[in-house]
Amino acid sequence: MAAEQMAESGDRAEQAPPPRPLDAIDRDILRILQSDGRASIRSVAERVHVSRANAYARINRLIDDGVIRGFSARVNHERAGQGASAYITLKIVQNSWRTVREQLQALPGATHIALVSGDFDVLLLVHTPDNRTLRELVLTRLQSIPEVLSTRTLLVFEETDLDPGPGQIAEPPPDAEPLL
Repeated sequence: MAAEQMAESGDRAEQAPPPRPLDAIDRDILRILQSDGRASIRSVAERVHVSRANAYARINRLIDDGVIRGFSARVNHERAGQGASAYITLKIVQNSWRTVREQLQALPGATHIALVSGDFDVLLLVHTPDNRTLRELVLTRLQSIPEVLSTRTLLVFEETDLDPGPGQIAEPPPDAEPLL
């Protein structure tokens, strides 16, 4: 399912209109929905001091503009039977990102994939039931992808999801030009 969401969000990002600047109300709405994706339109409207119709329209615009990519549950992977987690760095053949991304999206337990700069090309976060399954995923599945030149696995000993706070949605500088 995560792979489907990433594929959909990647497709939407290519089709989305150019970014519009977010005002203070938009940023407040995003903070509320990041901390509680199940918040009702009414409660969002009350908390940001706008009408329900205004809150509804703003949330729909944020969805249509691709700012909000979806709503999901924050999962405690250990309690969900996914006790082994790892960040895996990959070096890949130049210009093979799209092909590799499709194959990584199909991996069981893959929850985040990023094309990055630096000493490696891709950062992959996976959650598996145990280390044996993690080893199988790395040694058999990942390293059998022809475009993957090398991998490095970083075991996660403990993780903490950060609640969205004031720093999560950056405030524009006071003298920022509006985006067109």
